[in-house]
Amino acid sequence: MFSVAFLVILAQMFNLQVISDKYSKLAMDNAVYPKIVYPERGIIFDRKGKAILNNAIMYDLMVTPSEVKGIDTLDFCRMMEIDITEFNRRIAEAIVKNRSFRPSIFEDLLTPEMQVRFEENSWKFPGFVLVQRPVRVYPFNAAAHILGYVAEVNQRQIESAEGFYRMGDDAGQTGLESVYEKVLRGQRGVQYLIKDNKNRLVGSYEKGEFDTAAIAGRGLRTYIDIELQQLAERLMTNKVGSVVAIDPKTGGILAMTSGPNFDPNELTGPDRNKNYTRLVLDVKAPLFNRAIKGQYPPGSTFKPLGALVALDEGVITPSFGYPCRGRYHACGHGKPACTHSNAGHAANLRLAIANSCNSYFAHIYRMAVDNPAYRNVKDGYARWQKYMNAFGLGTRLGIDLPSEDRANIYDTAAYNREYLNRWNSCTNLTLGIGQDRMTATPLQLANAMCIIANKGYYYTPHFVKGIDGETEGDTAFLNKYRKKHEVLTNIPDEAYNEVIDGMHDVVEHGTARIARIPGINVCAKTGTAENSTVLDGRKLDLPDNSMFVCFAPKEDPQIAIAVAVENAGFGATWAGPIARILMEKYLNDTLQTKSKEDVERISKTDLMPKYYVRKQFIADSVRAFEWFKMTKDSAYIKKYVFEKPGIHVPGQNEDQRSYSRTSVAIWKDERSNRQKHLAQPA
Repeated sequence: MFSVAFLVILAQMFNLQVISDKYSKLAMDNAVYPKIVYPERGIIFDRKGKAILNNAIMYDLMVTPSEVKGIDTLDFCRMMEIDITEFNRRIAEAIVKNRSFRPSIFEDLLTPEMQVRFEENSWKFPGFVLVQRPVRVYPFNAAAHILGYVAEVNQRQIESAEGFYRMGDDAGQTGLESVYEKVLRGQRGVQYLIKDNKNRLVGSYEKGEFDTAAIAGRGLRTYIDIELQQLAERLMTNKVGSVVAIDPKTGGILAMTSGPNFDPNELTGPDRNKNYTRLVLDVKAPLFNRAIKGQYPPGSTFKPLGALVALDEGVITPSFGYPCRGRYHACGHGKPACTHSNAGHAANLRLAIANSCNSYFAHIYRMAVDNPAYRNVKDGYARWQKYMNAFGLGTRLGIDLPSEDRANIYDTAAYNREYLNRWNSCTNLTLGIGQDRMTATPLQLANAMCIIANKGYYYTPHFVKGIDGETEGDTAFLNKYRKKHEVLTNIPDEAYNEVIDGMHDVVEHGTARIARIPGINVCAKTGTAENSTVLDGRKLDLPDNSMFVCFAPKEDPQIAIAVAVENAGFGATWAGPIARILMEKYLNDTLQTKSKEDVERISKTDLMPKYYVRKQFIADSVRAFEWFKMTKDSAYIKKYVFEKPGIHVPGQNEDQRSYSRTSVAIWKDERSNRQKHLAQPA
């Protein structure tokens, strides 16, 4: 019996000491802390090598719940400026998400003051430790919609990354940060540190033999001209719309701005959640990139493309004229109207482009879709739609930003549904002047100018020229932006030359004389596009959008620009001067006195549509009332809204807390307007 017992004990000792590693792991967990070392994300540079997106160091406070023992919770909460309920919620959430023995983020991106307070008192709080985290900084406070931002990964991103991300990691969410995430993110490292019996970190484990170094992400070299970008953003201050500038020779995007804009530094650092909530709740949609998602009727900026279609279809020649007397009467209703009524202003194609004759372009659209070469108007329209798609309208171009919209070019099926299969070229004749159901993004309009400037080809618009340490995979990804796209190769150069000459006439003695630059031949087209919105359930007709497209120099195009300013009137009034200033800055690297004065005037002019005030009030009221109804307790409302505004409501996560704080502010600021809501039962 003694021998058997001895053999059993001996076997178990052999199992514990040689075979099983269970207690070895427990001992390691007790004595060694694996500290995550986050890599620096790759830097993004502009075309002149300036770092337009860089890194700074901040700290996350990590917690390992199983090690949080015997601490003064009240003292800790005072230091972190939270209450006991919130402390318990975060600990419970860490256990659920990442188990009790694994470190989780307790508070991300501490303010410098909070970081110092914790470092001075860290010995009191076992289970908590600071971890360095590189944080994105935007030295030029510009290009927010282009560069994007990073935020903590969600469960879907963790699952799709095949083990690369852990809870608490950051990843690119929008912009170049998202599209080039695998290039920019780098590889995290681990540093093993020894803990003493009081859970303090006292040194490196095994002299760092098992440590792995963090590998920094790789940089992106872009076509962005940060000075041009800043100027574009300044000019779009207090305006709704967009500017896109492209190098026609490469497809490289030199500048892209969307108004209203925001400071990209607002979405980094400790206040990013609060700032994000504020931006999301703003009905002017500052997070919305109108350059790739704003859908605008192009108006008269479309006319050069309409001319190319008619020339290529052979329904007109450059000498074709139309006897316009101020209105188009061929469809029996005297529409559309023209801004010119003098005889001969549309006597040929160049004059029609220069004077932007609506009757002329409505008529040549009808000639194209009614072309006898096709069986009927529907076949003719289908052919016209193919032209539009070839010019990049009604289709995604494939820019290296997420969520690009295709905008809208109706197909025949859509018109059949809308008009019950009864329609003809008079039904949608305003397509010839860039109206009806046609919409385009500013990016598409700028790319269309590249096609005209290049006389029939373009490169997919993109930002990134190259990647530091470019690999075969990087080259394969970037090759799609380096491929030359020929557009309808049957259109002869003579047709393009006629349109280009007409666009030059627009600047020299037509509707875009505001775009003249001394010593530079500019080709341009103005647009004044009708638009409307829905407010309080009713259609509201708004002032026209100011549209403008151009490229220069005529002989050797180096920049193509599209500008859209919502509700700003004529294209030559606001969009035209903005485009001229940007062309002059890029081509001359300086501005003449007149342009400097225009920069001051335009940047200080508030063209923000007034209906946004009403929209904001409606949105805030709805959110506030919905929040009120969700509580279903008037005492709760009294306690948390009126007596203690901004307090952390038990059981809410950070998004809900931000939502509640915003709702609280709304309720307090609009007290007189919400009495009727308070009177209703919850």
